[in-house]
Amino acid sequence: MNKLIVTRWREHICTALADNRTILQINLEPEDSGTLLDNIYVGKVQNIKKNINSAFVDIGGGVTGYYSMTDNPIPIFAGVSPSGGISYDPSRPASKLKAGDEIIVQVAKDAVKTKSLVLTSRLTLTGKLAVVTLGKPGVGFSSKIHSSAWKAEIRPYLQEETENKFSLIARTNAKDASLEELLEEVRRLKEQLISILSRASSRKCYSLLYQGPSAFLTGIRNAYADQLEEIVTDDEQLFSQIREFLQQHQPEDEKKLRFYQDNLLSLTKLYSLEKIMEECLGKRVWLKSGGYLVIEPTEALVVIDVNTGKYSEKKTVQETILKINLEAAEEIARQLRLRNLSGIILVDFIDMEEDKHKQLLLEHLEKVVRNDPIKTNVVDITRLNLVELTRKKIQRPLYEQLAGIAIKEN
Repeated sequence: MNKLIVTRWREHICTALADNRTILQINLEPEDSGTLLDNIYVGKVQNIKKNINSAFVDIGGGVTGYYSMTDNPIPIFAGVSPSGGISYDPSRPASKLKAGDEIIVQVAKDAVKTKSLVLTSRLTLTGKLAVVTLGKPGVGFSSKIHSSAWKAEIRPYLQEETENKFSLIARTNAKDASLEELLEEVRRLKEQLISILSRASSRKCYSLLYQGPSAFLTGIRNAYADQLEEIVTDDEQLFSQIREFLQQHQPEDEKKLRFYQDNLLSLTKLYSLEKIMEECLGKRVWLKSGGYLVIEPTEALVVIDVNTGKYSEKKTVQETILKINLEAAEEIARQLRLRNLSGIILVDFIDMEEDKHKQLLLEHLEKVVRNDPIKTNVVDITRLNLVELTRKKIQRPLYEQLAGIAIKEN
């Protein structure tokens, strides 16, 4: 069972998910300027880049985002019906966008390094059980829900809720909820989306129509309900905010909230969060066997090298290599989640001669990355014997969140 730790550290709100004393993931959020992720704005098209079929949209405050006209063929122009009767107008496709147009956009991805934040017209609201998106109607299910019978039973009810303009996804937590709870949340999210669009007709350009929840609250929302034992904080203000969020959105989880009090030992020290963040800035990660990983994030991709290191068990060479690779696969899955490394990931495992060992490694890697709530795919082994993975980009990697923060005390 997991515990979600929420505390303040160096003018940041630190959220950490712990399995016993093992930290699975960490996220930092500045106290004075949280993420723009999921915010919805009335934006203004700044310029059009026809060669990449994209636009750059100003959402105010000097912030400009990338808007793909391929992924958003029908934009939502500002000035929608006050009744909320929004519909995509095929006569005004993205190909007719021009500088100065005002459109409604949502921040789909945070800015990463030199890349602008990504904007979309597929407005989405996420709950604990479901995701509701305005646009092409359809019904989907979390890839972590494996019961075909459950999906077949639920699908007709969700199909009725699409109203020919909503796309609905049942999240992993939905499988442990009742049908009534799932449909109630879907309807609430739909009403909230319509309300947001209704307000847009009377708002000026650059207006913030909807502010996404803080990262520490989305951490609570996104946690697997059947695995989350406790939500623990040692800050009174954060305790009040979390309690209010749970009472409004997840009343069934309010009993999991606990206020931690110990003047001698803070949550940061209890879970060695500062030490773990310092380690996450390092390239080398030691394995219990004596082998080690070298993790190198680059502009284009993440490269991970597996080495035998100090391994000294008396096994055959191929047995030794297989054991280290299997252990490395587990640590790689943990490090990707802990450091929030995303995009294309290439892993140079120690070369194996036997095909059955390669297949065993791939199957084990696929198994351990399934625990990651962020979609992670094991693609294949390339001709150069590199294992290729992809992990969906959502928030900035931890090393970027830590940029400019001195970890060690002077």
